[in-house]
Amino acid sequence: MSDHVHAFSTVVRERRSLRAFLPDPVPAAELAAIFDDAARAPSNCNTQPWVVHVVSGAKLEELRETLPGEFLAGRISMDFPYDGVYEGVYKSRQHAAAHALYNAMGIPREDKASRQQAFMRNFTFFDAPHVAFLFLPEPFGLREACDLGMFAQTLMLALTARGLGSCPQTALGFQADQLRAALAVDPSHKLMFGISFGFPDPEAAANQCVTERASVDDFVIFHG
Repeated sequence: MSDHVHAFSTVVRERRSLRAFLPDPVPAAELAAIFDDAARAPSNCNTQPWVVHVVSGAKLEELRETLPGEFLAGRISMDFPYDGVYEGVYKSRQHAAAHALYNAMGIPREDKASRQQAFMRNFTFFDAPHVAFLFLPEPFGLREACDLGMFAQTLMLALTARGLGSCPQTALGFQADQLRAALAVDPSHKLMFGISFGFPDPEAAANQCVTERASVDDFVIFHG
């Protein structure tokens, strides 16, 4: 295995969804370099159909104060339906992931209040110093949403390569209207999800969670 392959494989395997961050901000020059790397993601016909709002500092603290209350009050607005149905092995994986996370945090299944409290930390961005909100401009559709997903993965790998952590959060897509208003986002830009990121807190229990991955034989069919 070449050094390049080994380095890439290491970054891919080190990337995890982390849910606790230190307050230290990432320097502006490093942020610019990270997003410049992410911009190398592929897209249909090189359309690069992503619009990203990165929020830090006082504006982020404002969102931390307002979003939890908005969600608890039932004020939910979504640009993309959350209508996937998990069945069979996919449901089993979902349950296993939840078990691994709550087990790492020492929260038993019957402690619904603590589980709800852990979920609500989505809306305070797990104390991260930065959040990237990923928008898809109209009239793009499913193909371009895939492009946005490839951009997000490239972004998270760029963060991991620099010793930073991240957590992609579809829960942040529950408050699209509120976020558009707070960030003065064009109404034609539709929120897919957000990614909280920063320097991981190495002592946090949530960050000790490691989820299992299916083996290659479970999902790849080789022909020829």
